[in-house]
Amino acid sequence: MSEWTTIARPYAQAAFDYAVESKTVAQWQEMLVFTAEVSKNETVKSLLTGSIAAEKLAEIFNGVCGEQLDQQGQNLVKVLAENRRLQALPDISVLFNLLKAEFDKEIDVDITSAVKLNKKQQTEIGKSLAKRLARKVKLNCSVDPELVAGVLIKAGDTVIDGSLRSKLNRLSDALQA
Repeated sequence: MSEWTTIARPYAQAAFDYAVESKTVAQWQEMLVFTAEVSKNETVKSLLTGSIAAEKLAEIFNGVCGEQLDQQGQNLVKVLAENRRLQALPDISVLFNLLKAEFDKEIDVDITSAVKLNKKQQTEIGKSLAKRLARKVKLNCSVDPELVAGVLIKAGDTVIDGSLRSKLNRLSDALQA
């Protein structure tokens, strides 16, 4: 865990709590993604690590963001500037997105298969996972021919390895024991 992630967590939580309370979660998500991209710009990055006064830095940053930020978004930038935390914006955005996914009961699931899955297979796997995980599931499918057959499913901390490669490795280990 990076230092900026630790610093970003309370800001992301506060922004998310405010966004839920004011029913502006999607708007806040857009603002945070935009400000994160602005903070990654090389020119802006050099300003963030410089010795510009916090008030001036917030004014410049908000000026660059323009109409992409509402008054509350600009206030967040001011608070971050005062605390020399504008570099945490990318991490704030990521953590905000995680909080939103948890709030919306959504989860990204990575599925790696030996061959490309057709739509029917993806739908069936998606339904089964949604039922098992009690969440809306967003599938990210990829192909890895080294699996030989079957699928490898990763959903957060849950890993379901139904690949033939894994079964062969377990069989090999059992025979060697």
